[in-house]
Amino acid sequence: MQNFIYALIQVIHNFGAVTVVGTAASALWLVRGNAAVQNRLALLAAVAWAIQVVSGMLFGITTYYFEHHLPDIHGIAVDALLVKISCAVAGFVLAVAYARLNPGWTVTRQLIAWRALLILGVIALGSAAFLRWFS
Repeated sequence: MQNFIYALIQVIHNFGAVTVVGTAASALWLVRGNAAVQNRLALLAAVAWAIQVVSGMLFGITTYYFEHHLPDIHGIAVDALLVKISCAVAGFVLAVAYARLNPGWTVTRQLIAWRALLILGVIALGSAAFLRWFS
């Protein structure tokens, strides 16, 4: 049962990861200049980053429930987790800021925001590999 729950959480986590990268890539290359669509993508990105945080927490909660302790990670895995958490918080804040404030932003500022969201997503994905293999 524990592995089944981990697998379900992983599916949700993976779809969230695809969405955080996909929304930023779409905003940069597919709908550039379409403010209404970009605003909806920013909201979707915020939701996806929130899903990353919640599903990440569910991994720890599941381990604690079944094994009565938090996951045993150390060294590089802890660093990778901290990077992922930092990316998720920054990505969520930036996506919400974009959705709420972008009409007052210059095109350059909007472009920087989408590039930053893409970079945060890529870094979080890369960190996930280190977290997985060094834990």
